[in-house]
Formats: sequence, structure tokens, C-alpha cells
Amino acid sequence: MKDEAEITYMGLLDTQVCVPEGWTDEEVEEWTNSHYPTGCNMIWKIRKTGSPFLCGSLERVPCSSRKGFVHIMLDC
Repeated sequence: MKDEAEITYMGLLDTQVCVPEGWTDEEVEEWTNSHYPTGCNMIWKIRKTGSPFLCGSLERVPCSSRKGFVHIMLDC
């Protein structure tokens, strides 16, 4: 649904979610881990500012198609 969080990319060791911009980091990680567990003993954690894997991008990127949503990368 257009008002719900969703996965926009799923890799082996990283994933991207599109979530309401008001969600806290804890809510993002809890939702991702409960809906899309890693399948191993690791959990999804938000890729924080300063990570070389963000390649200079923001930690929270406004979604271009859903007003009030942001894209966030997570790693396990």
C-alpha cells in the first residue's frame, strides 16, 4: 500500500527501505528485522552517516515518488 513501509532493494548484505520520514532509527530497524529477517545470526542496522558505503549520500534520502517517505540503507 502507498502509506506503508516497503523494501525497495534487497541484497545479500544490504537492503533499502522506504519508510515514513517520521520513523525513528529504532522503528526502521525493528520493522525491517521483523518483516525481512536476515536468515542468520546478524540483524539489520541502519547505514550511518560517514559510512564509505553511502558514497557521500545522505543517511535518509527523500523518496521521489511518495511524499513524506524516505529511503534508508541497512546492513547486516
